[in-house]
This record gives sequence, C-alpha cells and structure tokens, in this order.
Amino acid sequence: MENERYTGLTFLLELFGIILAIFFLVPFYYVLGNSFKSFADILQNTSSLPKSLDFTNYSQAIAVMDFWRALLNSLIVTVASNVLIVLFCSMAAYKLVRTRHKISTIIFFIFVATMVIPFQSIMIPLVKVGSTLHLMNSHYGLVVMYLAFGSALSIFLYHGFIKGIPIELEEAAIIDGCSPYMVFWKVVFPLLKPITVTIVILNTLWIWNDFLLPSLVLRDEELRTIPLATFYFFGAYTKQWNLALAGLVLGITPLLIFFFAAQKQIIRGITSGSIK
Repeated sequence: MENERYTGLTFLLELFGIILAIFFLVPFYYVLGNSFKSFADILQNTSSLPKSLDFTNYSQAIAVMDFWRALLNSLIVTVASNVLIVLFCSMAAYKLVRTRHKISTIIFFIFVATMVIPFQSIMIPLVKVGSTLHLMNSHYGLVVMYLAFGSALSIFLYHGFIKGIPIELEEAAIIDGCSPYMVFWKVVFPLLKPITVTIVILNTLWIWNDFLLPSLVLRDEELRTIPLATFYFFGAYTKQWNLALAGLVLGITPLLIFFFAAQKQIIRGITSGSIK
C-alpha cells in the first residue's frame, strides 16, 4: 500500500511538473513561432504555427539593429561587469567577515540596506553624478555603475558563504608563510567557487537583459546593447513586431548557449553550495 501511495504521489508530482513546464514555455512558443511570421500573419493569428521557417525576419533584424555590434557591446559590458563584481565584492566581503569590529558590521548592513532602494528613485541623481564624473555615454561608465549596483547583493552572498569557511585554514597558511593577499587568493578564493558561479549567473541574467540603465547612460548608436537595439523596433507610430520578435530570439540565444555550455559547472556549483 505504501509503495502504491508513493507511486501515485510521484505520478501526480511529475504530472504537475510537466503542466507547469508547459505553462512556462508558452511565452517562448509565441516569441519563437511569431518570429518566423510576417507582420500581417502575426496580426491575423498570433497562436497559429508559422507557415514555413522563413528566416527573412532574422536577416532584416540583424541588419536593422546592427546585431553583431550590439552583441559585442553586450558581451563587453557583461563580462567586464562580472569580473569586477567578483573581484571587488569577494575581497570586500572577506574583509568585512574577518575584521571583528562594529564598523565592519555597520558597513555590511549599509550594503544590505541599499538593496531595498528602488532604482527609479535615484535615476536623476545618477545621471547628474555620472555626467559630473564623465561616465555617461561610455561602456566603462556603464560597467562602473553595474559594479556599484551589483555590489550589495554580491557582498551579501559572499559574506554568508565566507562565514562558513574555517578560519583555521587561513591560520595554517599564515604559519606556512603566506601573506594576507596570498591567503585570500590561494586559500579562500578557490573555496568561493560555488557562490561565485551563483553570483555570475544572477548578474549575467540581470546585466544582459537590462534595459533601463543602458538607456540612461548610452546615447550613441554604436554603443547600444542588445536590449537597446531591440527597443528601436518600436517607434512612435510603428511597431515592427515581426522584426522585434526575431531580435528577441537573437538576444536570448547567447544566454541559452552560455547555460548549455556551463551546465555541468552550474550544477556542480549549486550542489557544492548546498553541501556547504
């Protein structure tokens, strides 16, 4: 009886999981299916399957949005931002954890408190400060801003993970003659791999798909990231849905390739993090 109950419960859970997966895949069906249709076919019936796999929309979208330049811009911004966030936030969190002082606790809670501040409330001051520091209309300025806005959550995650690392490992390294920098880079940082993978995933999803911050910072056409390039299919009087949907598919394809390529590393990082 118990085995039958267990089998029945397992079947129901699997069925629920399949239904839930189909539910979440419906938007992907609409985006992918309509990206092969003409504008008239989309207006006529958005739910129908495309009549043929016509890649005309994709070739036009690549030309109109200057996709390869936008892809390079997104790669530069995403990779540079992730590298800086991982380097600076891991070191900052390590220092905050290992420094036994009230000031460290206050600084940490200030970082945590900044996560509840809505981005929209600081947009105007951000533009003014960015203009004063000559950070506007440049990739390096955008990367610096992503470093600033991504530090709070990254430091919070690193902080909690580092507290679980035994300090005896660092003391043993110091006895062996390691400097404080060598202790961090040779002993502590390799142990941060699981949480680093998690942080890189979260920040990649956020930075790659972000529209609001690049729209405030970047002005020149050659500096546009993929979300900005896709947005210009929607004008004041025209909306090129067929090209925009093809542009959306082109924009999410690099992310899918990244996740499939790093699938084993992601699973290993999540598993190690849960064990930790």
